[in-house]
Amino acid sequence: MADFGGAELDAFRAEVRAWLEANYPAELRDPKAKTHPEAVWGGRAFAGSDDPQIVWMRRMGEKGWTAPTWPAEYGGGGLSPQQARVLDQELAAGRYRQPLASFGVWMLGPVLLEYASEEQKREHLPRIIKGEIRWCQGYSEPGAGSDLAGLQTRCEDKGDHWLINGSKVWTSYADKADWCFCLVRTDSSKKHEGISFILIDMRSEGVETRPIPLISGESPFCETFFTDVKVPKANLVGRVNGGWEIAKRLLQYERQNISAGFGEGGGAGGASGDLAEIAKRYGAIDADLRSRIVRNKMDFAALRQTIARSAAESRAGNGPSAATSIIKYAAAEFAKERSELMVEAMGHQGLGWQGEGYETSEILAVRGWLRTKANSIEGGTSEINLNVIAKRVLGLPDPK
Repeated sequence: MADFGGAELDAFRAEVRAWLEANYPAELRDPKAKTHPEAVWGGRAFAGSDDPQIVWMRRMGEKGWTAPTWPAEYGGGGLSPQQARVLDQELAAGRYRQPLASFGVWMLGPVLLEYASEEQKREHLPRIIKGEIRWCQGYSEPGAGSDLAGLQTRCEDKGDHWLINGSKVWTSYADKADWCFCLVRTDSSKKHEGISFILIDMRSEGVETRPIPLISGESPFCETFFTDVKVPKANLVGRVNGGWEIAKRLLQYERQNISAGFGEGGGAGGASGDLAEIAKRYGAIDADLRSRIVRNKMDFAALRQTIARSAAESRAGNGPSAATSIIKYAAAEFAKERSELMVEAMGHQGLGWQGEGYETSEILAVRGWLRTKANSIEGGTSEINLNVIAKRVLGLPDPK
């Protein structure tokens, strides 16, 4: 993967711009077109679909640009960091929709590139890139959330297969996923050293999912149950009892991705519009609110710069570091604060749940405010991230 600059990068930019213009479905430029929502997660459910958004996902996947810096030999774009940045810039400049939202791209793929066998890479990476398989994450359990290493889902060696029994909780979109990357216990005599990392086809007999209704009115999280689930021996990634190392690495990628969403102004960070404009619209401007809005906007501006710098360092080095815990913690706190300010600025209109008298944006604001409470839990709780910062970034000793 060679570095590019100057005239070569300009030529690549022109090529990217022309390709995007020629391959972006015309229907997606029409805001009134009936298509799938902005984010498409792909998966078996969309096989053969001619929806313009799915067509866009397929075209970008075939080009390898859903994972632009992954090796071309596995279906990735094979782009240099400079080229990938050009692609990002052109996608933003042309206001093109995100082609694929994917835990496979954001979390699983990077650790497969580091830890998987050659056969596993060739089997799973191309399907992740093309959006053919939708993945979910089987980490947390009812008795093992913050203490993830205390997980009890058993994985027994039955000679020609693994046999899995146990349950997971807060499994995002498990009811819609095709496969699950999962942490299981292969040795009960040890804690961290008795965990393995395994891939499970969600169509396997004995897999059951149950959505969990949330106070926001949505059910993106699920309980997931495994009862005598048989999994091929080839689905274990890395070595037996070596899953904790993979699990920690994947969490770094997860935290980096969660933070990147905030840094781009997405999620709770900017989905409902400019705070100052909202406050002016509802006549809620006073000296105190003005000061807090300005401070929050400044914090987010600094955060975006920090995220951009961290991402550049990650691309130039060996992936994300423990510093992702700093960014993830800060992003969660700023996003929760922003959502609080938004609801406060709307006054009583920020309390609407449904029915007449409330605009859609107002209803989404209050539901979004409730959703931000999970920002300090998902991807590792804020308390866990503060521990990571203390130990691995600051080098502080354990308290006595």
